[in-house]
Amino acid sequence: MREHDHEPVRGLPERLPAGEALLWQGAPRWSAIAVRVFHVRKLALYFGVLILWRVSAGMVDGQATGALLSSALWLGGVAVAAIGVLTLLAIMTARATIYTITDKRVVMRFGIALTMALNLPLRKIDAAALKLHRDGTGELALTLANGDRIAYLHLWPHARPWRIAHPQPMLRGLDEPERVAAILTRALAATGGVTTTETRVASAPVVIHGELAPAAN
Repeated sequence: MREHDHEPVRGLPERLPAGEALLWQGAPRWSAIAVRVFHVRKLALYFGVLILWRVSAGMVDGQATGALLSSALWLGGVAVAAIGVLTLLAIMTARATIYTITDKRVVMRFGIALTMALNLPLRKIDAAALKLHRDGTGELALTLANGDRIAYLHLWPHARPWRIAHPQPMLRGLDEPERVAAILTRALAATGGVTTTETRVASAPVVIHGELAPAAN
């Protein structure tokens, strides 16, 4: 029996009540989690620079070729191990996560060691911010109504980075992010709530009222 086989509906702690409709379900792309949560590219760059510096310094000091290769291989092994561990964590994080949007709420089920299911009623969501990335994935951050707050550590890594004082739940590594954002926008509009959606491509924010703007290439 797998860890989540007990779920009556995949990604949900219980069956949807009568009158509630499932609009969308999905999971993060593990490669997006690896790059933007565990920063494997930055770590690889760091080790690359470190290896280059060690080799260059050794050559200036007149070290033997064998010693230089040994030092480079040792650092390379450490780099591969570190990146491998973080990549495995990214895969496990993606496999343990399911995002669900219904016509009543957003549900986030996540957690590798300790599973959590977070229910966010649509009427408690004031706004959504969509950020698109060059790999085709996106992130959808949710601004909760005043007075509603979830601890940042409880949300991580499904939290908007650096919003610690006012944490924002975030759906990360989404495939077809604009489609997901459009589904959420329509659901928010149907509840009569705020439907302002901020779409950010690169570093330029654009605020749209009521509907999503076309994606920038």
